[in-house]
Amino acid sequence: MVQSETIARMIKTKGEVMIKRLGSSGYDKVAKPGAEINNGDACEVGSQEFAAVVYLDDRSIVKIKENTRFQFIDTPNTRTINIELGTLLNDIKTQKNSKAFRIETPVSVASVKGTKFAVVVNPSGVDQFYGMEGIVEVMNLVTGKTVSLTPGTKVISDIAGNIIQAPATPNEYPEDPDPEVEEPPREEEIKENIKEEPKKVEKKQIEQEPAPEPEEEIKEIEEEPIEDSSVEPSEPEEEILEKAESGKSFGMGLSIGSATIDGTMYNQFSLRPEFSFGKVGIGLDLGLYIDNEGNILKDTWDISQDPSLIFDKFLFIRWGKETDPFWLKWGSMENVTLGYGGLVNGYSNMMEFPSVRRVGINSGFNLAGFTGNIFVANLKDFSRGGSLVGIRGSYTLSKTFPLKLGFNVVTDMNQFAGLTDKDDDTYPDVFDDFPEDSTLWNDTDGDGIPDPHSGIDSSMWDIDADGNNISDDDESDLSLKQTPFSIEGKQAAATGFSFDIGYPIMKTKIMTVEIYSEYSMLNFSAVNDEQFTRPNREGTGITIPGVRANLFKFLNLTLEFRIKEDYFIPQFFDQAYDLTRVVPDFSGDTTTVFTKDMLRFNSPNSNKSTNGLFGSAGFNIFNFVTLEASYTSMKADTTEFNSFNAVLALNTENIPKFSVASAYYQHNNDKDPFKIESENSVFGYRIGWEVSKGVSLIWDYRQFYRDTGTGLEPVKQTSIETAFSF
Repeated sequence: MVQSETIARMIKTKGEVMIKRLGSSGYDKVAKPGAEINNGDACEVGSQEFAAVVYLDDRSIVKIKENTRFQFIDTPNTRTINIELGTLLNDIKTQKNSKAFRIETPVSVASVKGTKFAVVVNPSGVDQFYGMEGIVEVMNLVTGKTVSLTPGTKVISDIAGNIIQAPATPNEYPEDPDPEVEEPPREEEIKENIKEEPKKVEKKQIEQEPAPEPEEEIKEIEEEPIEDSSVEPSEPEEEILEKAESGKSFGMGLSIGSATIDGTMYNQFSLRPEFSFGKVGIGLDLGLYIDNEGNILKDTWDISQDPSLIFDKFLFIRWGKETDPFWLKWGSMENVTLGYGGLVNGYSNMMEFPSVRRVGINSGFNLAGFTGNIFVANLKDFSRGGSLVGIRGSYTLSKTFPLKLGFNVVTDMNQFAGLTDKDDDTYPDVFDDFPEDSTLWNDTDGDGIPDPHSGIDSSMWDIDADGNNISDDDESDLSLKQTPFSIEGKQAAATGFSFDIGYPIMKTKIMTVEIYSEYSMLNFSAVNDEQFTRPNREGTGITIPGVRANLFKFLNLTLEFRIKEDYFIPQFFDQAYDLTRVVPDFSGDTTTVFTKDMLRFNSPNSNKSTNGLFGSAGFNIFNFVTLEASYTSMKADTTEFNSFNAVLALNTENIPKFSVASAYYQHNNDKDPFKIESENSVFGYRIGWEVSKGVSLIWDYRQFYRDTGTGLEPVKQTSIETAFSF
């Protein structure tokens, strides 16, 4: 291990602040008050944590806020803090013969000799400097341009070479994580405080790197008890941590628009409050649906008849974040991806909300290199045969050799469960002429009088609606409508397995590159009868190699070479899966359905072995515009299967009066992915207008296509929401 000079000490920490010693491969030392900071050491302060450091020679103080990573570098004439990302508040002392102080980021350099200022480094390539006292010279490393940072101003410097000075309001200056630390203690005081501190927990030894101090002095510090992080913090630190954990504790949305439920158009009024209590978050959807005659749809609130409706009022309930040791979300799910996305990529159970309300579970853990994830798309589907379920597990060997191994298992236990059946008579609503009566299902002439079923007096049946019952009609000229499609005894399953391996081959300040490979299998099985026939099918897909890269921390690139054998569809469980999971077929003499794989594989040559390229790009321009797009081109002889997906979002913080602005388009596994009118197309947009501070009017539009038996018809969903922020 490389030994270096001790230049500073930790004087305050909150949470688990980590240090990487010079020459070490990872952040493996826990920093406590009194810990030495050696020349070349790097420091990492995680979420909801902070630290304060004092330099030993001139007693300058640097306060480090949450989510910050940086390195200490000293030369005989210059003191540099090389910050990768995060926020630093600097109180630099002016003394005779003191070193020149510099803050260096991947984009900018700030030079100062005696002042108070703050720096915020965004991974997207935008640096922000805020002045409180003195003058700081800030230089953009791309163009070499320099501007001055003075009290009450800010300087913005970005990766494109732009650098500007602008006025700054007092509330823009980053909040001090510990305002009590103003006059720094001297070296002797730091050691004395460590000696006098009472022993509060069982002694926990932390390995200290040797420093060029007298051996007795090092031993004296190491043998003293170390403060445990569970000790109650002082009052100001409690308040700061509480604010960091809670963020916005309450938000309110009001949705006003239209919704189609069971084929009827309703005016929709929904209150959508969201509450946060530490790690707990709750979102509600309290909606009223009113038809054109002013009648309220009471079925959505009739809990006495259907107690399960109470669960529909919860949009989500969550515990923790996906980076926590354990996390859980119940209800809505957006953008679920397993591994590198070969099987499950961007899945959402909200594509038909509020017409169809799915209640899912998504949970996971992060523990000692192991990461796990499980999701269930819709708990309600189990009453109809099964839901879409996915599991992922991965393991990273070590920080020094970060090879990641992963596996995924995903299955749609019964694709027919996607056909809603409100009266549970096994005849899906799309085929059932009486979807709310479990004893009736057919009405041949559409006059509202059911065909003869069990328990129906056939003499009262009027098939031709001529006013005569069946006994007065000539039966030879009459015929019944075919028996509707029933899900009883039927099952169509889609199951996938995949294994992946990945390794980061490059990690620098301006570029990270990861190479990976993924092997996937899909199997389709079914229980067939006269109404539904699908042969068992299977296929495999290989990604070898796949490469992911990040440039300048704002541009993400992916390139894969894919090989498909037999009946395989990359990203089979995608965002639009619920829309194409099972589709009714009215074209033949017998009512039946097509599952998603049938729509894809019933075309000629669809099972041919193919190979081709997949590429995607995502970037953030000056923290203003975010664009993510992907394109897939697979070929087998002269047959092509292409896909295109894109999402565009604007950072509305920089646009007056706009609170949100985004749009998306998805079209998978089609010869022409830019042909909008297709069952494989989903697109929409979301625009928010700030009518006053904290109040926004949001227009949300979504469109996709469904086969109604007479051809493709667009399904348009529009809502207008009023969102309140507190």
